[in-house]
Amino acid sequence: MTQYSESMDVPDMGRRQFMNLLTFGTVTGVALGVLYPFTKYFLPPTSSGAGGGSTAKDELGNNVSVTKFLDSHNVGARVLVQGLKGDPTYVVVESKEAIGDYGINAICTHLGCVVPWNAAENKFKCPCHGSQYNATGKVVRGPAPRSLALSHVAVEEDKILITPWTEKDFRTGEEAWWA
Repeated sequence: MTQYSESMDVPDMGRRQFMNLLTFGTVTGVALGVLYPFTKYFLPPTSSGAGGGSTAKDELGNNVSVTKFLDSHNVGARVLVQGLKGDPTYVVVESKEAIGDYGINAICTHLGCVVPWNAAENKFKCPCHGSQYNATGKVVRGPAPRSLALSHVAVEEDKILITPWTEKDFRTGEEAWWA
């Protein structure tokens, strides 16, 4: 049987607290280092700009100039730009001097295909499964369950500003399902 004496080396409380703090700090640092990428991946990015909007970009990622845009497109055209979160969005040319105050998201509500504008038939037709939408993006033939999402379009300093649409859908009178 061994007896303990006061002459044996026993760490004092200050050293023990320091080692506990060092261990806790190391474990916390490693845990935060592992959780940070997961958190960044699963939380949606916040958009910058006025009211959560973004400036429309062309296919090369350049800001769209409204004057050049109107000069190069005919009245009644629906032209694809990069809209909110980079989604393809149609901007409507209403006259030689003005664009529409709404944009139409080009992502089909059935399976997510990009829906092209068919000027000859004056409607959007999905190439994947045949869904059809009228000129404002309201679904007229399935299998798409909903109309195309909307966004607000405004002109600021010769640029097209696209902001989220949160009001009722003017095409159906229902709440905006995409908001």
